[in-house]
Amino acid sequence: MPLKLVPDNTNIGFVKLRFIAFALTLALTIGAGALLAVRGLNLGVDFVGGLTMQVEFSAPPPLDALRERVNQVGVGDSALQEFGKPTTILIRLPLPEGDQAAVQRVVGKVRTALEKDYPGVNFSRVESVSGKVSQELITDGLWAVGLSMLFVAVFTWFRFEWYFGVSTVVALVHDVVVTLGFFSLTQLEFDLNIVAAVLTIIGYSLNDKVVIDDRIRENLRKYRQMDIRQIIDLSVNETLPRTVMTSVTLLAALIALLLLGPEVIFGFTAAMVLGIVVGTYSSIFVSSSLLISLGVKPGPTTVDDKRASGAERVK
Repeated sequence: MPLKLVPDNTNIGFVKLRFIAFALTLALTIGAGALLAVRGLNLGVDFVGGLTMQVEFSAPPPLDALRERVNQVGVGDSALQEFGKPTTILIRLPLPEGDQAAVQRVVGKVRTALEKDYPGVNFSRVESVSGKVSQELITDGLWAVGLSMLFVAVFTWFRFEWYFGVSTVVALVHDVVVTLGFFSLTQLEFDLNIVAAVLTIIGYSLNDKVVIDDRIRENLRKYRQMDIRQIIDLSVNETLPRTVMTSVTLLAALIALLLLGPEVIFGFTAAMVLGIVVGTYSSIFVSSSLLISLGVKPGPTTVDDKRASGAERVK
């Protein structure tokens, strides 16, 4: 028998929960925005420029002593941060003037100092980005996210109606802000990989919302005598098997990567896991129910009215 995560006769009253969902969405968005304003993001070397070294120790080093030892080398003030586990430390330094040879000299000095005090230390990753390049990357990243949101609004406006575009963009803004708030709360490194994750989350959430919106529009034409609340509940329940199966399948793969994958993609995977959970929630509880507040009404139909239970379900 085929696996069914959602039974065929599922009939959940999502619309009844819309005010709770709206309040939770508003609270999460405001809270995430406040975190971003107060704590900010732990921007990676991609965005702030400088030299970053990922160093593996055999035992967790005392950060204060390690910072003092790196500063004694005379290569500038250092910033240290645990990365994934206590034995992995990110060391950030100002970018030295000169070419790549200057960078290698700084890395060599730090390596020599740490190998003397911490036998078995391993430099697993070294990255350097100039200030000019980092500023360009910030600008390009902001443009990428902003333009993607604009194109989503335009697409849903022309594909459906303006109110579908508004509800979709509101839900997507919530998804993006909550994801950024998570990175502000945890202070995980925010780099270009996370920008790619945010853009992927927008694409996934848009796909989810378009499927539900398309079914709502179809049912608005089919059941013009039915109350708008019943139509939205019917449409969301019809698409629920597809939504849940897609989300669970993706989460299974992403959680495996989160637990077993390399540390270099940990932030990307964490963002994707959170984005899928939040995007699925906003698709089911927020964007569809928001159509009621925007004044959507059933329209003319060319199909005879039928009982809601006879509508086709999305498997």
